[in-house]
Order: sequence, then structure tokens, then C-alpha cells
Amino acid sequence: MNLSIVDLAPVPAGGTATDAYENTLEFAREAERLGYSRFWVAEHHGMADAIASTTPEVLIARLAAATDDIRIGSGTVLLNHYSPFKVAETFGALDAMAPGRVDLGLGRATGIPAADRALQTSRRSRNPDADHAEKIESVVTHLYNGFPDDHPYGDLRIARSAEDTPEVWLLGSSPSSAKIAGELGLRYCFAAFIRPSLAERAVDVYREHFQPSPLGAGPDDPEGMLAINVTCAETDEEAARLRASVEASYKRMERGVIGPAPPVEEAIDELGGVPDPTPNPLDLEADSWPRAISGSPSTVRALLNQLTDRIGVDDVVVQNVIADHDDMLRSHELLAEGVGLSPR
Repeated sequence: MNLSIVDLAPVPAGGTATDAYENTLEFAREAERLGYSRFWVAEHHGMADAIASTTPEVLIARLAAATDDIRIGSGTVLLNHYSPFKVAETFGALDAMAPGRVDLGLGRATGIPAADRALQTSRRSRNPDADHAEKIESVVTHLYNGFPDDHPYGDLRIARSAEDTPEVWLLGSSPSSAKIAGELGLRYCFAAFIRPSLAERAVDVYREHFQPSPLGAGPDDPEGMLAINVTCAETDEEAARLRASVEASYKRMERGVIGPAPPVEEAIDELGGVPDPTPNPLDLEADSWPRAISGSPSTVRALLNQLTDRIGVDDVVVQNVIADHDDMLRSHELLAEGVGLSPR
């Protein structure tokens, strides 16, 4: 199994974005040391008290300069906010600064209405899926110089490294995004921490509709990844305790409450007290698709093996919102040991 990480640059309680970015930088270096394959940074807006990862393209440049060989990328660029050409130019430049190491994860999302308005998201369409597919295809075509000579964009070229092109992934949480990824021949990552119950259907749709990219922008055969929230500790009980911050954060978001992840004890109180949350069972029920799992290294390995076997993928990208930075780093260290990653 290949493990990767997507980070939100969470703002620590009482801290600032500067603290968040320093933690993310330390996290990326540690991920590289532990043998993780990729380190992605997310894009969220209007949540400055909780999440500082608003501009993945800026963070990617800093992280690439501070690491040696781990792949660095976006998880994801919210393409509904931007010009495809500008996104292609930005990631072409990142590729030139870190040849062969840059991933371009593309997706879409709306958030806080004021933030969406401030981002000037004015594009409207009767068919949002077709519109999203059109924008993704445009990004890829710019990156791969795929417009014919007689096209209005035929003379546009992207500044990038001599031989490499960013590896393009489509990130989504629905069968519609999976269908787009398949038809465009791109790699696909399913966000199980958003809509876990749709994972199997979405990956089936992706494979059903897959056809290799005529521009060479993707693999010859379908290539999928599972994104899930994972908390790891020395014991199942301690991991469940740490997962309380994750579960309480989800509950807060459902109520529209935005802020840093609550400390463990505060989170447990919000969830009704011990033993909530309870440890994950070692064997998942056949129809169980949790959006967050926890456990000791051996438990988490068993859970991830079950989930990846169901959809036939070997790659997992891990997200979590453990409140304490040191606990978060330790969680990823234990997870790497449990899965058997090879430290660099």
C-alpha cells in the first residue's frame, strides 16, 4: 500500500497562519522522512480562524523548496473559482521549480457564500458537470499544448520544465466526478471523508467510463486513490480518544461552527463523554464505510486493507484534524510503521 497525506494547515488554538504554515512545513519534512509518497495541501476559504490552507499553489512552492523527493501537490485546486489557463500556468511554473515532483489535484466546491462572492465565482451553467469537465479538459489541454494550431489558444505555451508535466488528478466525492475522470483519462481520488457510502459506486463508474487521455495526461489504465480520515495511536483506545477531535469537528461543521479543532477532552465532552467515540471494530461490516477510522498500527492497517480491497486500489491519502500537532505527527509515524513504509 502506498500512503500519502493531505494537509489543511490547521490554525492551532491561540495561534496564527504563520504557526499553521510552520507546522505544515515540519509535517511535510516528516512525511518525506517516513516514506510517504505524496504531500498535498488543500484549498479552503473564509475559515481563517481554523484553516490557513487557502492558496495551495503558494504552499507547494515553499514545501517543494524544503523537501527533496516527496511529491508535492494540491488536494485540491477548486477549479470553479479560477481560469483554466491561469491554473495551468501556475502549475507549469511549479513544475519548472520542482521538475517531476508536482501533482495537480483538481476539484470543485462551494463554501461560505461571502467567500464565494469575494472569489467572484460568477460562472453559471445549466449542466454543472459538463461545465466542470470542460474546465478540467481545458487545464489539461493547456498543460499538454494540445490545442490545434488553428485554435485561438494554439499559440499559447506554458512555461515549465523541459521534460516533465504535473501529474493530474481529479478529486471528487460522487459518481459524477468519477465519470468525468474516466472519460478524460485522468487519475481519480475519491474523498471518503466526505461521502464514504458512495466510494464503491464511484470507483466502479470511474473504471466503467475510463478511456486513456489522447494527450497522454493520465495512465494507460484506471488509477485510483482513496482519501480517508485516519487517526493512529499506540492502542485502539487511545486512538479513539484522539479521534474525538475529528468527530467533534465534523459535528461543529454541521452546525455551521468554524474554528480550530477542539482539544481532546473538550471534544469528548461535546460528544457525550467517555466512551464516545468508541474504538473501531477490527473487522468492518460489509456495508460499513466510515469517513474516519482509528486504531493501533495493526488495527488501522487491517481497516485500510479492507477498504482498499473493496474498491481495488493500492493508494491511500490520509487526512486528519488531530488538535495537538505533536499527536498528529506521532499518528502519522505510527501509521507509517503499521503499513510498513520504508523511511528515507
